[in-house]
Amino acid sequence: MPDLPQRELRNDISRVLRAAEAGAVYTVTVDGRPVAELGPHRPRQWIRSDHVVAVLATPTAPALLDDVIARDLDADLDQDPWLPR
Repeated sequence: MPDLPQRELRNDISRVLRAAEAGAVYTVTVDGRPVAELGPHRPRQWIRSDHVVAVLATPTAPALLDDVIARDLDADLDQDPWLPR
């Protein structure tokens, strides 16, 4: 995925959008920092409701469920895990 400086995107948007429509994917950068991805539009793929119901009705592996529960109980609720440390 090639880098695409914001200035190049601004100055040559028509060429970039044509390339993206053809399947190219870019990492848009500002001052060398990656800030966004630009690529072809992917339409939503709808899933039939009976398939969703079947997946949700499938039992979860007990080991996975135990792991999720253990992690939730051990979590320090006073600390936001998304904040930089």
